[in-house]
Amino acid sequence: MVMRSMRANAKWIMLLVALAFVGWMVFDVGMDVTGQGGASIGDAAARVNGTKIDLQTYYNALRSAQERRRFEGGGYGYTLEEQRAFEDAVFEELVQQVLLQQEYSRRGIRVSDDEIIAAAQFSPPPEIIQAPDFQTDGVFDIDKYRRFLASNVDPSFMFALEARYREEIPLTKLRQQLITDVYVTDAKLWQMYRDEHDSVTIRLLELVPAALVADSEITLTDDDVRAYMREHTDEFRRPAAAYTSYITTSRMTNSADTATALARAQQLREEILDGTDFADVAERESADSISRINGGDLGVVPLGQFIAEFEEAVLALPTGEVSEPVQTPFGYHIIKPERVTADSIHASHILIAIELAGDHLDQVDSRADTMDMYAAEQTDPAALDDVADLLGTTVLTAPTVFEGGRMFIDLQPVPDAALWAFEAIPGEISQVIETPSAFYLFRLDSVRPEGTPPFEEVEEEVRRAAFAAVKWERARALATEIETKLRAGQALAEVALEHLLNFTTLGPMTRVNPDPRVAFLPEVVGTSFGLGVGQASAPIEAGDGIYFVEPIAKQLSDSSTFASETQILRFQVLQNARQDRLRRFMLSLRSGADVIDRRRELERAQRELQANATGRFNPLGF
Repeated sequence: MVMRSMRANAKWIMLLVALAFVGWMVFDVGMDVTGQGGASIGDAAARVNGTKIDLQTYYNALRSAQERRRFEGGGYGYTLEEQRAFEDAVFEELVQQVLLQQEYSRRGIRVSDDEIIAAAQFSPPPEIIQAPDFQTDGVFDIDKYRRFLASNVDPSFMFALEARYREEIPLTKLRQQLITDVYVTDAKLWQMYRDEHDSVTIRLLELVPAALVADSEITLTDDDVRAYMREHTDEFRRPAAAYTSYITTSRMTNSADTATALARAQQLREEILDGTDFADVAERESADSISRINGGDLGVVPLGQFIAEFEEAVLALPTGEVSEPVQTPFGYHIIKPERVTADSIHASHILIAIELAGDHLDQVDSRADTMDMYAAEQTDPAALDDVADLLGTTVLTAPTVFEGGRMFIDLQPVPDAALWAFEAIPGEISQVIETPSAFYLFRLDSVRPEGTPPFEEVEEEVRRAAFAAVKWERARALATEIETKLRAGQALAEVALEHLLNFTTLGPMTRVNPDPRVAFLPEVVGTSFGLGVGQASAPIEAGDGIYFVEPIAKQLSDSSTFASETQILRFQVLQNARQDRLRRFMLSLRSGADVIDRRRELERAQRELQANATGRFNPLGF
């Protein structure tokens, strides 16, 4: 009976195992790690130190990752920006697999059949250990698992299990090689202990250049500003910039939509009053996806947590009575109080959202369809003007967007627009882009490459930077004067008062838990612990200011307490050090790799072929 149950569940067990390492299987079957892959050079999506990742392998990995995401409940709701980030993450997984295989080969790391058999017998994957079928009294029973392996198991499960071990065992061996020499000396442990337990209290004097000197005290000519830009050209370099035009159609609701929602709410209330169960109507109609599955039940909520209009309606109703539609910013609610106490509310509701409806919905959809039909994804730039005339709207100039940034219109983000702009060809028109408030259609007018813009374009920014530079010069001069007085024996507080400068007392604080006002100024924190009590520092330039530090009290760590905690501390530090070694190793592998990524190049070529053939293109590539 038990074995029949296991065989019946083998499919889901296999799926759990396979999804955890599907990237390895894609890599193994789709790519030749010798660099002599089966596909032609034209199909190479990338090369990693000469090893080819062909397009089919990349696409297989994407499909597998999407399936894994779907299985885990992630769905497919991508914007173009989210899709690109997802594709890049999958690509990086493939690159890492190639780099690991190359490293295994370089180090002579292999996996024998005996190692795989032993792992299968004695080291089942976590998904198996947690499976109810392999537990006895709530504890994993390895004998059940071994009997399962000895039975007539689905071959695809065994293949998936073998593939997993062929991925994990070499990685385990590599980890062992990397961490064998990780060691922490007693001196290092003592320093780390002191970092957590030594404390200091300081006086802090801060010079903020921006606040020390007013703009009115500085005179700069246009020639001065131009000279500053010539001397600091790299400060004003910009990423590539895209200039676009667009048309838009609003998706905002109007009074007719509000009336439609109210009428629907009233209709549902009447249905409930005529005898239909409130919970059944909520499950069928409510726009509140969370409470809907519970028949509209909102649970017990403390008084004051609901939005005011909703709470006032609940408190005004007798228990069990169904309210008239109550409007809030979320829409119309039909409310039924279940129980109200002095400090809590238990109620159910049905939410009817105010959405585009009726003739207004048809009108908006028609305009969006017109945008899509007559201009979207076309290469003739005049198509945007033509459809604007057709819709009786105006072509507007979009804000300049920089590569790597996002498009914002009226302070609202427009997904995908920026990403599309840097993949399109000037003159091309985007797909229709939908946001909660509008439909947009963009035309790429031009792209300015990365570099330093003309002076006229950044003049105000250069002027501000030049003013800031003068303020820093004056702040440094004041800091030098203060340092001279401190070296002559004056106390920090005395010098601060002499120059009418504010100073503050911070602490006690430790190195790893400094006062929030200096938490992001490690130079200040380090200096605070490096000085003796009563010893003033030299000027410290950090962040947006210049600082002077004077410790006024210190508390040092207890060495006997440290001795009693050394072993626990050593274990924790070694664990962290080993993880850090592995992380740094993987980062160094990636940063030192010669990666040629041709994915976007191939997709762009595909779009150009489509555009030449049809006048339209698919912005998602494949």
